[in-house]
Amino acid sequence: MTIGVLALQGAFREHAAVLGRLGVPVREVRRKEDLQGIRGIVLPGGESTVQGKLLRDFGILDPLRDLISGGLPVMGTCAGLILLAREIGTGGERHLGTLPVRVLRNIYGRQLGSFVSEGRVGKLENFREVFIRAPGITEILDPETEVLAVTGDRITGVRFRNQFGFAFHPELTDNFGLHLMFLRSAGLFPESETAPNVRQAA
Repeated sequence: MTIGVLALQGAFREHAAVLGRLGVPVREVRRKEDLQGIRGIVLPGGESTVQGKLLRDFGILDPLRDLISGGLPVMGTCAGLILLAREIGTGGERHLGTLPVRVLRNIYGRQLGSFVSEGRVGKLENFREVFIRAPGITEILDPETEVLAVTGDRITGVRFRNQFGFAFHPELTDNFGLHLMFLRSAGLFPESETAPNVRQAA
């Protein structure tokens, strides 16, 4: 029942802490061997270019791509969304390329830095969205992709089969509903079962 958290760089500790508070065993993924036996994986925020390089350097990229393509549940936040995206900008180097969206880095501008908004994410109302030099989704590349969140006029959250991608940082809030949504896709916490420390049901 272990969930992996990519721990090469970025906000992996925050995601691991949320999963721990939900009572889920966590494995920090730093080598391809760490992928064995996990039921899902979280790709955290951070520097997507650095994370992509380290995924390649440590031989994790291809086996992780194969697992996700084979149905392994995955949640990517901020940089994690960029790692998943099929297309980046107008031709930037892609990484995993499994999520059929086009993303643009720093879509809100570097000077804006970070901001907080509230909105509907999936079935969650008034979800606090923390944006930090955030990317945005500029195009949906497969009609099967479900839009989960729109902030202003930009798409900021999607689901495609086993993959969730968010431009913001749900691990920096006290609402664990999106983590619960992801965990349910991995076969944990059935709809009829409640989980601790969740203010709103996913």
